[in-house]
Amino acid sequence: MNDSSAYKPPKVWKWEAQDGGAFTNINRPIAGPTHDKELPIGEHPLQLYSLGTPNGVKVTVLLEELLAQGHTGAEYDAWLIKIGDGDQFGSGFVGINPNSKIPALMDHSTATPTRVFESGAILMYLAEKFDAFLPTEVSTRAECLSWLFWQMGSAPYLGGGFGHFYAYAPVKIEYAIDRFSMETKRQLDVLERRLADNQFICGDEYTIADMAIWPWYGGLVMGWQYDAAEFLDVQSFTNVVRWANKIHNREPARRGRMVNRVRGELSGQLRERHDAGDFETKTQDKLEVAG
Repeated sequence: MNDSSAYKPPKVWKWEAQDGGAFTNINRPIAGPTHDKELPIGEHPLQLYSLGTPNGVKVTVLLEELLAQGHTGAEYDAWLIKIGDGDQFGSGFVGINPNSKIPALMDHSTATPTRVFESGAILMYLAEKFDAFLPTEVSTRAECLSWLFWQMGSAPYLGGGFGHFYAYAPVKIEYAIDRFSMETKRQLDVLERRLADNQFICGDEYTIADMAIWPWYGGLVMGWQYDAAEFLDVQSFTNVVRWANKIHNREPARRGRMVNRVRGELSGQLRERHDAGDFETKTQDKLEVAG
C-alpha cells in the first residue's frame, strides 16, 4: 500500500463544506430542516416519500409483493424525494424522519397518522400490519429478524464505505478501498455460505430479509452497484448470483425496483407511483414522448 497523504487530523475537527465529494452539496454535520416544505398527500392510506436507491427499493418491493398477494390495504402513493436537491431537509420530511434519510412512510389508516422511518423498521411494520413475509414460528422469525438487522448493520460498509471510496470520493485512497473491499467480499461470503443450502435467506420461505438484502447485495452481483462487479469478482459468488436472479424473476420485485427510480433506462423509471396502472402508462419513456 502506498501512503498517498500526509494528512494529520487536527485536535478538533471542523466542517469544510466544500470537500469535493459527490454529495458535498447535501452533506452536513447538523440535523433539522433547512427550509419549510410540506409533503404532498395522495389518495391511498400509505404515503411513501422515497428515492429508488437500495433502501428505497426494499420498501417498494415489499409493497408490490403485498399487492400481488391481494392485500388491497397496501395500495400506496410513492412520492419522489430528490436528495440531490435537498428535499430530505424540508420541514415536512424531517417531521417524518428526523434523520433526513429516505425512505419515510406515513400510514393514514390509523386513528392518528403513524410515521415510520428507517427502511428496516418500515419493512417490519408493514409485514406485521399485513401478516405477510414475516414468519410466525419462533425460531424462523428470529432467523428472519437476525438477517434483517444483519443487513441494516452491514450495508453501510458496502454503501458508505466501499461505494463511497470506490465510486464517489474525489480521490482514490488505496487504504480505504482495500479495507472496504475486504469487508464487502467478506459479507458476500457470509451470504454465499448461507445460500449454499437455502433457496432464500431464511430457508424455503421468501421474507422481508430477502427484500432487505436483495437491493444491496443482489444489486451488487447483478452489476447494478458502483460499476464494481468485475473489481469485486462478484460472479464467483454463485449462490448469491442464483438467489439474486431468482428474486429478479419475480414481477413484484422488478416493479418495486422501478418506483422512484431516476437512473438507468427510461422504461425502467416510474418516478412517482400512485396507481398500479402507472407501470404501463407513466414510465419516463412514455412521459417524455407524450411531453
